Formats: sequence, C-alpha cells, structure tokens
Amino acid sequence: MSQEPTNMSGTATPIDNGSLLKEEKETESLAQPITTKKSGWSEHLTTAIFCLLVAFGGFVFGYDTGTVSGFVNMDDFKKRFATHHADGTYKFSDTRVGLMIAILNIGCAVGGIVLSKVGDMKGRRFGISTAMSIYIVGIIVQIASQHAWYQIMIGRLITGFAIGMVSVLCPLFISETSPKAIRGTLVVCFQLFITLGILIGNIVGYGTKSYSDSVSWRVPLGLCFAWALFLLFGMSLMPESPRYLIEKNMIEEAKKSIAKSNKLSPEDALVYEEIQLIQNGIDQEKLAGSANWLELITGKPKILYRVIMGIMLQSLQQLTGDNYFFYYGTTIFKAVGLSDSFQTSIILSAVNFGSTFLGIYLIDRWGRRKVLMMGSACMFLAMLVYSILGSVRLYIGVQGDNSNTRKPVGDAMIFVTCVYILFFASTWAGGCYAVVSESYPLRIRAKAMSVAIAANWLWGFLIAFFTPFITSAIHFYYGFVFAGCLIFSFFYVYFFVYETKGLTLEEVDMLYASDAKPWNSHNWVPEEQNVDVAFIKQEPSV
Repeated sequence: MSQEPTNMSGTATPIDNGSLLKEEKETESLAQPITTKKSGWSEHLTTAIFCLLVAFGGFVFGYDTGTVSGFVNMDDFKKRFATHHADGTYKFSDTRVGLMIAILNIGCAVGGIVLSKVGDMKGRRFGISTAMSIYIVGIIVQIASQHAWYQIMIGRLITGFAIGMVSVLCPLFISETSPKAIRGTLVVCFQLFITLGILIGNIVGYGTKSYSDSVSWRVPLGLCFAWALFLLFGMSLMPESPRYLIEKNMIEEAKKSIAKSNKLSPEDALVYEEIQLIQNGIDQEKLAGSANWLELITGKPKILYRVIMGIMLQSLQQLTGDNYFFYYGTTIFKAVGLSDSFQTSIILSAVNFGSTFLGIYLIDRWGRRKVLMMGSACMFLAMLVYSILGSVRLYIGVQGDNSNTRKPVGDAMIFVTCVYILFFASTWAGGCYAVVSESYPLRIRAKAMSVAIAANWLWGFLIAFFTPFITSAIHFYYGFVFAGCLIFSFFYVYFFVYETKGLTLEEVDMLYASDAKPWNSHNWVPEEQNVDVAFIKQEPSV
C-alpha cells in the first residue's frame, strides 16, 4: 500500500485555513444573506437522502447473507459442488460448507483493514466505488463456476474484500456527513439496509429454489450486479465528506459539499460556520501528532481504551449469535421439522427488517448505552429459552434425529427466535455501529474503525466455519454459549461504554478527556465541564 498522505501526518498545513476562512467570511457574508436554521428533519432532508445512498452499501452485505444460506440447500448447487455419496445423495461436508460460507469474513477483514485505506488516500466516494468494482469481479468468478467448489470460495473471498471496505467506509462517510441531531439515526440506516438485503435475498432464494438447473442460484447471484451499479450511481451524486476535504486543505470543495447537502449557497454564513467548526477540530487533532498505527495504542485522550472498546463491541455483536440464525437459517429450521425452511427464513428476515425501524427510533432517543443493555438482557432471555427447548424438549429419543421431533416445540422455537431477532435488530445490530462510528477522532477514525470491524469479521468467520461442526456435536446446546456471551455484554456496556448521544465528533474527544465515568456519561454536558485538554498539547507521535 502507499504511504499515508502528507497532510494526514500531523505536519503544519501550507496555509492558515482558520485565518483564511475568517477573512473570507467577513468579506463575503456582507454580500450574502444569512440563512436562518430551521428545526426538525426538514433542515436535514437533503443530507439524509445523501446518507441513505451511502447506507445502501449495507444492502450489498445483507443480500449475500440472505442468499448464501439458501444456496447450500438447492439441488443444482449441491449436485455441482457437494460430495456425491454411494446412496446417490449429495451432501456438503462440514468443512466444505463452513469454508464456502465463512471465507467471506476473511476477505471482509482484509478489505476493512487494508483496502479501506483507499478512502483515506482518495476520498470516501472513490473508496466505495472501488469496493463495488471489486465486488463485481467476485460475483463474476462465482457465476462462472461449474463444478469446482473452491471457485465459489475464491469468488466469495473477493466479494469479501469489497464488503469489508464498504462496512468501514459507509458508516464512516455517514458519521462525517450527517448532523449530530440525526447522526445516530442515519448510521443505523446502514444496518437497516443490511436487514433489507437479507430479506430480499431470502425472497429471491425462495423464488428460484424450485428450478432444477443453475437458474436457482445463478439468478440470485446475477442480481448482485444491479445492487453494485446502483451504489456506483449513488456515489456519482453524493458530495464528498467535508471533513475529508478540509483535512486535505480542499476548502472550496468542502464549501460546495456542505452547501449541496444543505441546499445553501457555498458563500452562505452557515457554510462558513460549519467549515470553521470542522477546521478547529482538525487543527486540534493535528497538534496531537501523526496518525500512524502506533497512535491506536499511544494516542490521547484514551485512544487505546476506545480502540479496545470498539473491538469488544464488534466482537460481542457477533457473539450474540445473530449469524448463527442468518447463515444457517434454512438448515436450522429443517432440524425442527419444517417442510419448507425457506419460508421460515423469510419470516425471520422480515422480523429483522421491521424491527430495525424500532432501532432507528430508539438510538437517538434512549441513547446508545440504554439501547445496548436492553438488547443484551432481552436477547439473553430469548436465547436461554430457545436453547432449553432445543436441547431438552425438541427431540424424541436420540439428540440430532431430525426425523423424530416434536413439532409444537419446533414452532415455539421459531417464535422465540423471532423475539430474539426483534431485540437484536432494534438494539445491537445498529447500536454497535453507531457507537463505533462516532467514538474516534478524525485522524485515526478510519484505522480504528477498520480494526474494530475486522474483529467483527474474524468472529464472523469463526462462527460461520465452526457452527456446522459444533451443531453436529452438541446440537442446540450451542445456544448456551451465546447466552453466556450476552450476559457478559450487558456488564461490559455498563462499565466500559460511554454515552455519545447528542455530541459532535469533536465533543466526543472532550468527553474522553474529562473525568466522567461510563455509567454517568449520559449526564455529561460540554459547557458545564472543566475538560482536561492536555492531550491537545502532546508531542507528535513517533
């Protein structure tokens, strides 16, 4: 990869942007009318629309999750890529199905950590567009597969590179572009599009599963081209992140970006105010030193603390067990005696999609901490009931004998799963991304987010790969592992996660520089605190 750009290294900018902006504002504002700010969503409607275009990147990931669980149960897909047994049946080994599904997560980790740097060097828009180009290549590799299962695996690895980039750059782009009043809501929209993608993927899989030839899986894959092209089109309309542009000293472009998002003149007084606010934050961050990887450990205020928090939250999101249901939904519900597990997957994904709207409503009203803790408690109860029913009451006789189960118990397990997904989709699904996307200063935000989200992908790989082996060995006792992780997540959020609701990205730094504790951070107000800003004066990092 290329070296970090010069103006992200913490060196002095070639011009005094603050003075320049001040002079320009004094001159131009005399000739320009001062726009009065409106309250409510009408003020931010254009910005919200642009952010929703970016959030569509989540649909790409969700659609993959929604289709792949169906592929491994389609006849033509099994005939081409599974093992042919002596009795004439085709069946995937645990290793093969684990690799084909889980390898995507390895690609995502690489894309999130390494390839997402394109967004730092060339801009958020260019980075997302590059990701979609890589994504198209991966889809072509998969569609061209004939009988080599490893070609499917390679194609999914390539698409993983793209999805990893999108998962870092899209929430990052949204958090840098959206106003603080609705930032949490717009970041959660990224998760909303993931759930929509899962739902559409399940529906498409259900619609093509009856075909006896490759149409059953090649048509769902072919639709991926449409999603990629739509996101590329959206990026052509989206203005670049003003924070990125100011970081690059591209002041005129930043003025145009803010003006376009707010339907103002580039010379409007409000545009200058916004630029000065961002510039002040960037100037303070540059005084703190260069943005190298070591700063994730040595940076202030509490950068290492925040990095570990992001890693823990992203890891715990996977350890709630959500992808246990989404990656293997059709397989799981065959085990509870359902004749058409594709229909059940559609029901679950519909609950997932609908519940995300509740999450959008709650995230900026209840705050991040309360939403996450409520989700942990409620998901724990649902997972506990699910695991007890599956391990104690489902099977008649031998554990794992799917031909001899109690259907009422299976129906109850599906209902409890819907309850679990309701609470996951409305809390941890989007709340985790909201916290991580707004917890880091600009100079390290992309690096810190990529590390945190890479932890998510790593745990996603481990869960996706080992789930077939674990469920073959202990069946529904597996759920107790996730229940234990949910208990831990409740206490971790209470003791270690700060409340960032209603704060600007610059005020978040002030929060961490203060002496506030996580459990009372919801009462922290910038204007009422004596904040220790010694971190601003620290020597540049080596």
